Amino acid sequence: MGFLDAFNVSRLKEGLNKTRTNLLEKVQKAIHGKTRIDDEVIEQLEEVLIAGDVGVQTTNILIERIRDRVKKERYENPDELNGLLHDETQKLLLNGSLEMVDPSSIPQNHRPHVIMIVGVNGVGKTTTIGKLAYNYRNSGKNVLIAAADTFRAAANEQLEIWAKRAGVKMIQQSQGADPAAVAYDSLKSALANNADVMIIDTAGRLHTKVNLMEELKKIKRVLQKLMPDAPHEVLLVLDASTGQNAIQQAKQFTAAVGITGLILTKLDGTAKGGVVLAISHEFDIPVKYVGVGEKIDDLQPFDRKAFVDALFER
Repeated sequence: MGFLDAFNVSRLKEGLNKTRTNLLEKVQKAIHGKTRIDDEVIEQLEEVLIAGDVGVQTTNILIERIRDRVKKERYENPDELNGLLHDETQKLLLNGSLEMVDPSSIPQNHRPHVIMIVGVNGVGKTTTIGKLAYNYRNSGKNVLIAAADTFRAAANEQLEIWAKRAGVKMIQQSQGADPAAVAYDSLKSALANNADVMIIDTAGRLHTKVNLMEELKKIKRVLQKLMPDAPHEVLLVLDASTGQNAIQQAKQFTAAVGITGLILTKLDGTAKGGVVLAISHEFDIPVKYVGVGEKIDDLQPFDRKAFVDALFER
């Protein structure tokens, strides 16, 4: 089952406020004055979902299922559409399973657990790394951050601030140093100091996207000289407020560097949180965390049931 406590569920609801208001207001507008669920109402609902960044593919499946239930179960009252949408969205995301695994738990058979964080500049990578490190340290883990974004001026300074906030050690070299060398030296240190978790920051932009992807592949190769199965996770950070743009970024990175999980940030500042539904459904990669605020404890494990409940709560 889901594992968010009452406080975090409340923060999630608060973080989804703009998206929920946007979505539910438009659904209410679509059914206003209607006395029965007809084709026109369902078509308007379809437009609302697509406009709300739920994605064409995900919307098509939801609409098809709702049409089916309206026909078979003889729903007539338009006010029942919100409940139907909630139920079908939850079924789609849970895919028959309520089992949730706490993403902050790490396998026993590898120490350190190496996590590579990737994503374009501006999505909130640095703050996400700080919050992720804080989550792990809070659960009793010895955490080390590797500052391998050596291309961006001030990247190390920003990361250092977050490392201090999280209370974890950070390894860095001068600007322009070889990112793969930073990752290699950091892993040597993590192994020597019995770290439980090592989180690697990476560049979000080089001269071309090809360069960026090649650099990320090189970091992976170099890590494997010391630890053949590293990195154990490659997490892609996406900014939820960019809507469909986030989906395009997910496609590019998953094709190039073998993403194992997704982190959606900035949900609290956008009405485009519906993109989480699209990404969670369309990619065969789990959404692991969502960012619902700027505080250090505002990066939450993605609890699919709690997310849908919070999204459709009137």
